[in-house]
Amino acid sequence: MYSLVETAKENRLHPFYYLTYLLEKLPQLSNPQDPEALDMLLPWSPSLPIICRVFSSTK
Repeated sequence: MYSLVETAKENRLHPFYYLTYLLEKLPQLSNPQDPEALDMLLPWSPSLPIICRVFSSTK
């Protein structure tokens, strides 16, 4: 769990919303071993919803 949270932070994701998204989507996968389906859930995936992303107010 710690690794997921820290990886989410490193990829500029809000850990709470990212973990919530994962816990909602993982049980819905028809084939949890499908690499393409899992790639869409990785913290660096551009397909993650906007709510998971953290935007800096500086710069």
